Amino acid sequence: MTTGNLSRADVNRRRILDVALAELLRDPDASMDQIARAAGVVRRTVYGHFQNREALISDLVDEAVDSVAAAHAAGREGVTDPAESLVRSTLAVWEIADRYRLLVALAQRSVTMQGIRDRLTPVRESCADILRRGLDQGVFESPLPPYALAYVHEQTLFALMEAVNDGLLPTQEAGRSAAVTILTTAGVPASRATELVAELSA
Repeated sequence: MTTGNLSRADVNRRRILDVALAELLRDPDASMDQIARAAGVVRRTVYGHFQNREALISDLVDEAVDSVAAAHAAGREGVTDPAESLVRSTLAVWEIADRYRLLVALAQRSVTMQGIRDRLTPVRESCADILRRGLDQGVFESPLPPYALAYVHEQTLFALMEAVNDGLLPTQEAGRSAAVTILTTAGVPASRATELVAELSA
């Protein structure tokens, strides 16, 4: 029996992933048994889709990265100005990243930061292209080459997510703060960065 184009197994897998994300964000130590109960399935069903807890978390991270990549592309679509492109893509990514920020912290236990960085390579390359254009046009100014600067921006976003997780940065301000920080690390004066972010996030 199918639902639309999805098989019952696909529907179960989707439900398990959705419930697992909610459960793990509520309780980072949630077990496969807890996730199965919350999803309304037996433990064997969960293990039928995911070999272990680490595999389940890895799949959640893959989905998070896909969402981040789509948001980054949507944010910069049709925008030619490098500074505006950087702000819009950062704001778009932050909306997705804010949903998954606790998952990123959790994933570091099982996926490792290297694994997360590997998954984010396409996003980093797109960011480097924006930075390259901005540096070539004199919009940005940095002693770092574009790809190295893209790494700095990526790690800045991870650091800000951790700051929100630790209660050091209010969630409602975090996206704008992230965009201003990203611009200033690209060499845009803080006053101009703050002005541009306020304008584009209004």
